[in-house]
Amino acid sequence: MKFLPISLLILALVAATAFAYDPSPLQDICVAINDPKSAVFVNGEFCKDPKQANADDFTFMGFRKPGNTANPLGSKVTPATVMEFPGLNTLGISMARIDFAPSGLNPPHIHPRGTEVLVVIEGTLLVGFVTSNQLNNTLFTKVLYKGDVFVFPIGLIHFQLNTGKTPALAFAALSSQNPGVITIANSVFGAKPPISVDVLTKAFQVDKKTIDYLQAQFWYDNN
Repeated sequence: MKFLPISLLILALVAATAFAYDPSPLQDICVAINDPKSAVFVNGEFCKDPKQANADDFTFMGFRKPGNTANPLGSKVTPATVMEFPGLNTLGISMARIDFAPSGLNPPHIHPRGTEVLVVIEGTLLVGFVTSNQLNNTLFTKVLYKGDVFVFPIGLIHFQLNTGKTPALAFAALSSQNPGVITIANSVFGAKPPISVDVLTKAFQVDKKTIDYLQAQFWYDNN
């Protein structure tokens, strides 16, 4: 059996590190700040002088209260990304609180820059993700109960639906300080300016009347 030269193995390890989703931090802390005159630009955000950082920079209190689920989807996502939680800058992680009314839905969406791990705190959730065309758009789905954990791979369409008769609560951890969110229906039918009807009628194999109806809807964003 032939083995790869050690130089190629080292190159593979270096490449794997170089192409990580979030760059590795170059210092202990890099609290995001909106003041470019007194900061250093690192990983998409300006960093506060580390000597000026304090415990408040590393504290997020936005999960204390339930999100308002009185909306068409019956769900509310409260994110804790670098946008809301500056202390996360360069640390490659974020979180979200997801509240669900009975029958509430966190609709099909993707996180282009992060894998998501979800834990159910209260209630019952039907969750799932769909693989890429390469794997025949296979659906992986599961009913989760209190204490259960499920992972959604980076960049794949996924969803959560409260199938119970009582409110549900889940928390998610994501492998990026800014994982991004693309809600499928909002992006396709609520794009501004709108995607050509000719494109959508052919893509979805429906008539123009159906596309006109969908594009005329108000696509609520629960984030």
